[in-house]
Amino acid sequence: MSSIIPVDLLSYAVNPAYLSTLTTTNTSNPTTISLLAYDPTFPSVIGSNATARQLYSLDYEAFHEAGVYNHATNKLYVTSNWAGDIENPINVTVIDLANNYSLGSTRYSALAEANGATSYFPPGTEGNGSFPSRVLYADEGDFTNYSALVSVDPITGASEKILTSFLGRNFSSLNDVRQHPETGDLWFTDADYGYFQHFRPTPTIPKQIYRFSPRTGEIAVVATDFDQPNGLEFSPDLKTLYVSDTGAQEFGQNLTRPATLYAFNVINKKNLAGRRTFAYADNGFPDGVHCDTEGNVWGGCGDGIHIWSPEGTLLGKIWTGVVTNNFAFLPGKVLVFTNKQLWIVENVKAKGREVCRDFGVC
Repeated sequence: MSSIIPVDLLSYAVNPAYLSTLTTTNTSNPTTISLLAYDPTFPSVIGSNATARQLYSLDYEAFHEAGVYNHATNKLYVTSNWAGDIENPINVTVIDLANNYSLGSTRYSALAEANGATSYFPPGTEGNGSFPSRVLYADEGDFTNYSALVSVDPITGASEKILTSFLGRNFSSLNDVRQHPETGDLWFTDADYGYFQHFRPTPTIPKQIYRFSPRTGEIAVVATDFDQPNGLEFSPDLKTLYVSDTGAQEFGQNLTRPATLYAFNVINKKNLAGRRTFAYADNGFPDGVHCDTEGNVWGGCGDGIHIWSPEGTLLGKIWTGVVTNNFAFLPGKVLVFTNKQLWIVENVKAKGREVCRDFGVC
């Protein structure tokens, strides 16, 4: 159970240890979570009655990336973290929302090392009033399998690779993906984390953002010059694309490198322009990124979920004290992933950008 704790920024400005007076320092097995208000408007975003608690603490890192809901199964699909063993691939953790968040685990035949994911309308099903029928994974690949975009039917378990290269050149280690809700195009990032974690070969292509049409096969580079492009997300009006650069973590951590969220203008629903720094994380780096319907930007960082206004003001944090790679919006709730732990924040006022479409609850 948590209540919202106000942060005095003037006190913090002159005392780097100030935050430790507000929260209990977490270790590798945290048991507490806090809601920290860095701006007076934060309670109106998170909800003045929001509370937070831990659902699970496991002995392996089941809760790492993705966090995609499928309406037909009423389950949420989360990817685990790399366990350091090529014989023990990344699995998909399945959270049953209808059964008190009970857990399952699975793998799919066409999916080697899954990371980020998105709900997915295959060609011909977009805009027909139905719910997304598939989950689309950014597959990092391994020494045998190309890095790929992999479409999975969570009902049957059928899986297929729908993209394995940029015009014949294999990607380094696909990281995250979003489907444009109007065009159906897939926007995704390619980083080197499979190489850094020793299950992918030496990279042979720059770190870039791509746009792919699963209907026509057209693929294009839409942005380049990143250290390690990671999470990405559209604003609710689809006019802005946010992309995180997690270059601060490569073979090891180097905080002089990017831990940055960039914003781009989306031009004609196909191209990007006007790259600018949107936010820099004060702890760790922004990984998974999602927007709420008011345009606030939520990012998984080194000590929890950071929430910025559309102008880039840090409004507050869902503070865990440990690396929080990603999270998922549910109606009135947020599930928070800290690898070994799964947390829930309830009575949340903010609505995730895709909640209305995926859950049918607006």
